[in-house]
Amino acid sequence: MRARSLTDGLGEPFSVAQARAAGVNRSRLRAADLTRPFHGVRSTAVPDGDLAQMVAAYACAMSPHVFFSHVTAAELWGMPLPSSAGGPLHVSVRAPHRAPAGAGVVGHAVHPSMVGVVRHPLFGVPVTSPATTWAMLGGALGNVRDLVATADAAVREPMHPADPPPLTTRTQLERAVAAGRRVGAARLREALPRVSVRSRSRPETWLRLIVVDAGFPPPAVNHDVVARGMWLAQVDLAYPARRVALEYEGEHHLTDPAQWAADLARYDRLVEAGWRVLRVTKGDVFGDPRDLLARLGRALA
Repeated sequence: MRARSLTDGLGEPFSVAQARAAGVNRSRLRAADLTRPFHGVRSTAVPDGDLAQMVAAYACAMSPHVFFSHVTAAELWGMPLPSSAGGPLHVSVRAPHRAPAGAGVVGHAVHPSMVGVVRHPLFGVPVTSPATTWAMLGGALGNVRDLVATADAAVREPMHPADPPPLTTRTQLERAVAAGRRVGAARLREALPRVSVRSRSRPETWLRLIVVDAGFPPPAVNHDVVARGMWLAQVDLAYPARRVALEYEGEHHLTDPAQWAADLARYDRLVEAGWRVLRVTKGDVFGDPRDLLARLGRALA
């Protein structure tokens, strides 16, 4: 028997409570054409793991005092995370409210003094503030370099007119860490002094930290190269006094013909101006960096 169309105006997805209030009977809500992404939620769409879709589904039925937090909040704010950090939605409440529970979510109850909650400007859902979100990552990210990368993304200052403003400031990050006893507080405190307001990606942050951890001087980040009064390029990392640049080659540099052509032209301009460009791959950064560090040592020498 064909299922009847749902009442108009419920939205997609919708809560069972909304549907019942609109006159939809219980048998219709059990029909096979509806999916159940979370308890008390129905949808006509097939779940595909898209974060925005899952957040919208959970939000339509969650309690007023619940908000998104931890790695879910970090993803909503666009903070770069390692692929292993995904999974269920993380949602929180202020104690003494009881932590949310249910399939597909990880619930937390946090001390009120340790959390700031705002409404996300794009997704329209309650979410921990960028500074609180970063402080919550101390227990989720075991590598300090990833904590630095997420902080870099949060405090990144605009370098071009189209760049968005920073999500937060270094001072606000420090205050969030100091607000109470954080999980992973030692890693958070280790990461804070290493944060840069100029890093533009997780690989750039990792590359900078690898170089410094190997004993090299801190490089200039996203350095503008100017020769004879003419701007030539902005390079990821640079040692201007030695005219040595490090450029991370992401996969899009190889698969986008226009980007590849622009890269070649930029490298030619730098070489003509006396610069040496070390091109860095994913394997150099997230694999074995010894060959890269040897090349850098030779270039600087």
